[in-house]
Amino acid sequence: MQTKQQSSATPSLSFRKINLAMLKKISVDHARAGMYVHELCGSWFDNPFWNPTFPLRNSTDVNKLQASGVRELWIDTSKGCDVESPVQDEDEANAAAPVQDPVPSPPAFAFVPQAPASMQDEVARATKILKKTRDAVGVMFEDARMGRMASAQAAMPLVEEIASSVMRNSGALVSLVRLKQADDYTYMHSVAVCAMMIALARQLELSDEEVRDYGLAGLLHDIGKMAIPAAILNKPGRLTDEEFLTVKRHPSAGYDMLKTVEGMPEIVLDVCLHHHERMDGMGYPDQLATQTLSQAARVGAICDVYDAITSNRPYKQGWSPTESLRKMAAWAKEGHFDEKLFAAFVKCIGIYPVGTLVRLKSNRLGVVIDNSKSLLKPTVRVFFSITSMAYQAPTTIDLSRPGTMEAIAASEEAHTWKIRNLDSYWMAE
Repeated sequence: MQTKQQSSATPSLSFRKINLAMLKKISVDHARAGMYVHELCGSWFDNPFWNPTFPLRNSTDVNKLQASGVRELWIDTSKGCDVESPVQDEDEANAAAPVQDPVPSPPAFAFVPQAPASMQDEVARATKILKKTRDAVGVMFEDARMGRMASAQAAMPLVEEIASSVMRNSGALVSLVRLKQADDYTYMHSVAVCAMMIALARQLELSDEEVRDYGLAGLLHDIGKMAIPAAILNKPGRLTDEEFLTVKRHPSAGYDMLKTVEGMPEIVLDVCLHHHERMDGMGYPDQLATQTLSQAARVGAICDVYDAITSNRPYKQGWSPTESLRKMAAWAKEGHFDEKLFAAFVKCIGIYPVGTLVRLKSNRLGVVIDNSKSLLKPTVRVFFSITSMAYQAPTTIDLSRPGTMEAIAASEEAHTWKIRNLDSYWMAE
């Protein structure tokens, strides 16, 4: 057993608020109810709880922890009980007391560098991240609704894990999360907006700390929907005027849930409250316009709408990525979005986002599987001949490769050609 001289947690933790003398590293076998977990050692995926710091309230929590892949953990004895240990006399206690190093100042936050990954490789990783994140976001939203969310820092491991995927390949996780199911729409929509806000913030060359705050804003922007009855949120038909007014209260409800959470960045509160505002002042709840609408809220509005209109909902089928971008471009001109930020968003996700059905000059259909090399010349998987109106063995073509004669003639809609299971082609090996 040892006393922690310096936390190995992520740089997001505030060192000034931690009494290092009260931190102890123990084996998971010594964990017991009443302890307060400061940090788990090992992979984020091994953590059976969404929160990186939490109390072990009962034997159920202890059993859940001991059944996970975690083998060691740090406990905070100032917030919970200590391990049971033999009684020491005063001389032994003084001899065992650790020498304390000066408490360091918090370092500037920086993401861990990530090596670029292919779409195929990152889809595999992103699938695991989404499975873990969906459950974590559900618990986090419920904790916030019940006033149990201890601090903004508790959500940072989620944001940083999503950011790591975006940095390896910006299209993989966003494309996967577009396939969300109706029963987890709110949670997965939040993950999608988190990923897109991270990607766009990086495109805008913001600092790592700002990128992380934008990601947290995306993750929490719709938390107010926890206050809306599920029957209204999932209603398959058109909402009544009264029901729509109820839905429009979710930004204010979310703001009220988050404003008292310790360390919640102002950017997060702003995006939560104002992601439905418009540049022309016709949004809600405050009818803000260009002069008073922050960049973060403008970014949030773009990412929120894009994911909403590309996703299947109980009341409508989602639009294709290219159709969605066309409609959003028109709305930007009408004053809905910031046109410069929307242009940066298009550059970020690509003119032909992953999953887009395209018609090639050879009169074949293919689906975009990677656009990281070129906005206009992505990599496509060709699988259908329009000339013979028949499926063919899928082949992959990198349109950006020198000497390639093939090119995109136009984007298409799957229903026009009665193409089913389009997503299986871009997800396939």
